[in-house]
Amino acid sequence: MIRAVDPELVRQAVQGDRRAMAELLTDVRPGLVRYCRARLGRVGGAYTTADDVAQEVCVAVLRALPGYRDQGSPFAAFVYGIAAHKVADAQRAAIRDSAVTPIDAPLEQPDAAPGPEQQAVATDLARRLSVLLKKLPEAQREIILLRVAVGLPADEVGLIVGMTAAAVRVAQSRALARLRTLAGDALDEVAA
Repeated sequence: MIRAVDPELVRQAVQGDRRAMAELLTDVRPGLVRYCRARLGRVGGAYTTADDVAQEVCVAVLRALPGYRDQGSPFAAFVYGIAAHKVADAQRAAIRDSAVTPIDAPLEQPDAAPGPEQQAVATDLARRLSVLLKKLPEAQREIILLRVAVGLPADEVGLIVGMTAAAVRVAQSRALARLRTLAGDALDEVAA
């Protein structure tokens, strides 16, 4: 779970304190990586694109920091607003570039990554989960990603999506129930 960002740290970072900026990015980056990986998934069996997008979000947060004004919502709402836009840009770029497939050079030493069977099972499970998530309304999908993948508390997710914490919990519960119904036994057969 992401720990709350200290408002004093945010204030110092907004004023240009480099130490505060570094500490702020250290606090938010792990959650951003999880968020981007959950939204973008693996491309070519790796999280490279999602990790790159998370890095772009960090850079965008640094650039936007001087213009940030505390308006009563958590700093996370500001950060994940930027992240949502960067993820959407990456998704559009992936669709545009999907016709071009790079060819990997052969490895010069043994690969320590999971074997083909484990990769196939993990990829298939991720694909199934992605298909199920796409069947949810956008608001429920965003709530599931922010609550489960990123680990934000309901009150912060509520500020990001414009709902109360109680409404977020209800929407999350309904979304999870819908996912269970949609999944049926489909995911149980891959429980390796």
